[in-house]
Amino acid sequence: MPQYNCVSCSQPFLADDTLAGREVACPRCGTPNRLPVLPPGPVAMAKSPLPARSDASSPAVSGVASRIIDNMEQVIVGKRPEITLVIMAYLAEGHVLLEDVPGVAKTMLARALAGSIGCQFKRIQCTPDLLPNDITGSSIFNPKTTEFEFRPGPLFAHIVLADEINRATPRAQAALLEAMAERKVTADGTNYALTPPFLLIATQNPVDHEGTFPLPEAQLDRFLVRLSLGYPQLENEVSMLQRLRVAHPIDTLATVATAEEVLASQQAVREVHADEKVIRYIVQLIRATREHYDLLLGGSPRAAMALLHCAQAYAAIRGFDFITPDDVKQIIPYVLGHRLILRPESRLRKKTVRTVLEEVLNTVPVPPTPATGFAP
Repeated sequence: MPQYNCVSCSQPFLADDTLAGREVACPRCGTPNRLPVLPPGPVAMAKSPLPARSDASSPAVSGVASRIIDNMEQVIVGKRPEITLVIMAYLAEGHVLLEDVPGVAKTMLARALAGSIGCQFKRIQCTPDLLPNDITGSSIFNPKTTEFEFRPGPLFAHIVLADEINRATPRAQAALLEAMAERKVTADGTNYALTPPFLLIATQNPVDHEGTFPLPEAQLDRFLVRLSLGYPQLENEVSMLQRLRVAHPIDTLATVATAEEVLASQQAVREVHADEKVIRYIVQLIRATREHYDLLLGGSPRAAMALLHCAQAYAAIRGFDFITPDDVKQIIPYVLGHRLILRPESRLRKKTVRTVLEEVLNTVPVPPTPATGFAP
C-alpha cells in the first residue's frame, strides 16, 4: 500500500492503490489530497511505498516528534513547518537561529519547546554590556572554605535562548562558540561539560541594525539551520487571540516528552540509512555552490555534514529509516541559506541565495529512486 504526504501538514498516510487519481482526506488534518496515478517501475520520491524497516527507531522518533510538535502548536498557531524544522535541528544535535521581526513568537517558541520536553530552560538577554562570564559563569571566593567556587552561568541548561544575539559584543558572542561546537565550557582553565541534550536557540532582528554587532560567517556556520516564523495568516491570528482571552497557553502547557526520549531519538537519527547515491548527491550540491558564479563563498564540508544530518532527522520525523533526495531538497534552503555569500555584483542584479539554490537544484541531476526506496 503506497504512502503519500499531505499537502497541508506534510504528514505521511497510507492509501489503497485503487484510490489513485481520486481525492482522499488526510486522517490528521482532513485536507483533501488528490492522489497521483503511480507509474509502473520506479516510484516517485515523495510517494514511495513504506519500506521494510531495519528496526523500530524511526517510528519511535516520529512518535516523539509528533507529540512535541502537536503540543507546541497549542502555543505557536499555524507554524507547523517551522516547528518541525526546529525539532529537526534538535534531533540532529544542532542549533537554531531565528531571524525575524519582533513580536512573532520567537522567544515563545523556545519556551514552548522547553515546556513540552520538561527540561531546564534559561534565557540570556544579549546587550552591549554583556560579559562572557555572564554567560558561562565565574569563580566566586567562598570565605568559609577559603577557596574559589565555580558558579555556572545560564549556559548550563538543556535549552538556552540567546535573545537578540546580535546586540552582544563579539567577545560575548564568542563565549557561545565552544558550547555550540563541543558541548563544554572552559572557565579558569577547567573544562565543564554541558548536560545533554543541549540546544541553543538564538534570535535576532533583521530590521533594527543600530547598536548591533552582525554575526561573522564563522559563527553563522555554527548554526545548523536559520529560519523565520513570519506573520500568521488571518484565521491563525484570530485563533491565537481567542486563546489569549483568558490566559496564555504557555502557562498550562503540558510536558509530553523527556530528555531521555530526546537523547534516544538523537541516537536513532544517527542510524537512519543514507545510501551512497544520496550522499554523492549531497556532495554534488555542495560542490555546485562552490563553483557557482554568483557565490563568493560556497558550502564547506561542515555544510555537507549539516545537510546529511538534517536529512536524517527530517526523514526520521516523517517515519522513514532512510533518506531520499527529496528530503535534501526540502531542507536545503534552511541549512545552506546562511552559509553562502553572494558576490556584490550579483546582489546588485537582485540575485538572492534562495534563487541561487534553486538554480543549483535544477542543475545537479537527481539520482533515481528505486521502487523499494533507499532502504538498507
